[in-house]
Amino acid sequence: MNNSIEIYTSPDNQSIVNVRFEGETVWLNRHQLSELFDRDIKTIGKHINNIFSEDELEEHSVVAKFATTANDGKMYQVEHYNLDVIISVGYRVKSKRGTQFRQRATRR
Repeated sequence: MNNSIEIYTSPDNQSIVNVRFEGETVWLNRHQLSELFDRDIKTIGKHINNIFSEDELEEHSVVAKFATTANDGKMYQVEHYNLDVIISVGYRVKSKRGTQFRQRATRR
């Protein structure tokens, strides 16, 4: 099943992140994680690499490649990260949105 759902709207309504829902979990790519947590892609990549190098999560079970059409019309295989990675990054990233994410996650 492929559905797109809204996972997060920032309090200032500046950022809306739509995610891929597949296999009973949600998936975001690095660009979407960057938007969600208001950090650059390199910072997000650093956190993801640390999650795997510290054996917090097993990469093969939380990463999937999905075909994505780019602005140039070409199809690319793009790595997407499941909810476990999204949460792990959310607890590592230092930003106002990261704090909001942690507060919301704690309440739920």
